[in-house]
Amino acid sequence: MKMKVSLGPGTLAYPTPVFVVGTYDKTGKPNLMTAAWGGICCSKPPCVAIALREATYSYSNIMEQKAFTINIPSEDMVKEADYVGIVSGKTENKFETLGLTPVKSELVNAPYVDEFPFVLECKLLHILEIGRHTQFVGEILDAKVEPAVQASNNNPDPLKMKPFYFDPGTRGYYSTGKRIGDAFGIGKELKKESTFT
Repeated sequence: MKMKVSLGPGTLAYPTPVFVVGTYDKTGKPNLMTAAWGGICCSKPPCVAIALREATYSYSNIMEQKAFTINIPSEDMVKEADYVGIVSGKTENKFETLGLTPVKSELVNAPYVDEFPFVLECKLLHILEIGRHTQFVGEILDAKVEPAVQASNNNPDPLKMKPFYFDPGTRGYYSTGKRIGDAFGIGKELKKESTFT
């Protein structure tokens, strides 16, 4: 039997998303920040969770506006996604600096990035103080996608959208790979007479 090497407790999970969070501050200035601690957390109602430190500008914006967007950049926007994660919205307007276009959501008081192919518009549903981070659960009121990256079922096609992920272990960004199987199906090949529900 092979023994695994203990790494101790840490923030390692694979893949870790690259979520660009859109918010407005109390003056109406649009802001962006990159968050890796997050993911879908409920199917009904559809919800996504993100975890932010209280020191971030986006934290106070979400507390003020009770809303945020999740913007998914494509590989060609990796520099922009990284930039908005290392510069504070307290000191500059990141949309202006990067030449990105803020679009005001019609459903929540938050902006999304016109140049990014996919966005979730979320109203704040729950707040959970965890420790260094606070988890914000947003109910997804709508998902918007660029027609150019849609699959035949109208949902985003990952091969066209080209999202990427963050690896906290190597502190790098990585592209996603090819389709390797059908979810809720390929596993059934392991059993001749399926008892799956």
